[in-house]
Amino acid sequence: MAAKVTPRGIRNCNPLNIKKGSKWLGLSDTQTDPVFCQFQTMQFGVRAAFYLLRKYISGYNGLTQKFNTIELIIRRWAPETENNVQAYINAVCKSSGIPRGQKIAFGQKKLLVAIVDGMIRVECGQPIDVKIIESAYDML
Repeated sequence: MAAKVTPRGIRNCNPLNIKKGSKWLGLSDTQTDPVFCQFQTMQFGVRAAFYLLRKYISGYNGLTQKFNTIELIIRRWAPETENNVQAYINAVCKSSGIPRGQKIAFGQKKLLVAIVDGMIRVECGQPIDVKIIESAYDML
């Protein structure tokens, strides 16, 4: 029987698979993954995702379009060239219980935690402790 492999996002403490490019708070000193950031703790990895989602939802300080529904968030987060976006949207809507077109404000912690939990399940194929997700939201 083959050994179960820990998903890359879990190994990297980056369960939403944020690509390299920014100097995130909590990055590991050693970055051995060629594509994705590696964080010191899972909270720092999820915090970075919430930071990005806050920018998506607010419209990057009002300068661009707001990505403030699950459908818009996922289309921005997971490009069609790399993902089955419809399946991703459907999975997050189903796990969160939030309709794809429902407007979301960043201050709606419960909704955001449910969305991120659903995104982690898609990105990594498994959940992480929801308390980690909640504490990462509170770190902003």
